[in-house]
Amino acid sequence: MATGTQAPARGRPRTITRERIVEAGIRMGLPGLTFVGVAGLLGVSHMALYKHVSSLGELRQMVAAEIFERWDIPKVGNDEYADLEGYLMAFTASLRNLVRTYPGLAPYLIRRAVATPAMMAKIDAHHRDVGRAFGIPQADVRQVLAMVAFHCIAVADTVYAAVDDPEGGPESNAEMEAEFELGMRTLIAGALLRLKDRMLSGCAAERSLDDGLTSAAR
Repeated sequence: MATGTQAPARGRPRTITRERIVEAGIRMGLPGLTFVGVAGLLGVSHMALYKHVSSLGELRQMVAAEIFERWDIPKVGNDEYADLEGYLMAFTASLRNLVRTYPGLAPYLIRRAVATPAMMAKIDAHHRDVGRAFGIPQADVRQVLAMVAFHCIAVADTVYAAVDDPEGGPESNAEMEAEFELGMRTLIAGALLRLKDRMLSGCAAERSLDDGLTSAAR
């Protein structure tokens, strides 16, 4: 009777899914993201990962898009904000925190060329929600939000690299944060003045057109 030792059963190969890939990528962080590192976290070879993601650029874009999709943009329409200025301050505070929490994300938020269709759809939906909540034409609200978001992201990407530097003391960091918030408040005030001028000009042009049509009908 044979008494040989039975060979151990092989485990099932690990399944590589988009969800597992982006989770591993988020754990690694965008600045240090590598195929070998993500593959190691997944327990697979980097060649196996290449069958699902064609390049490091695509991998970075996948991770950035997922981070953006998970971002909970401050909601409008629930009377929490008295005016657009108050909402924009909350919006930029949330955006600043997003950039600080995920280093390396800023370029994917600023450059439309690398934004995925899902990212653009989320941005467009946000523009529509803000426009409806505050009674502002979508084209105008898009300009305001794009202007404010662009500068907020760009400054946050620079500021937080310095704020999180251990050599900078807490007093220096607090001062930088205060200056950042003041700068955003000033930018928002300017953007709203520009919006007001645009809307007033539009109303004046509309009244002029109505007057012209009325005169022509007489």
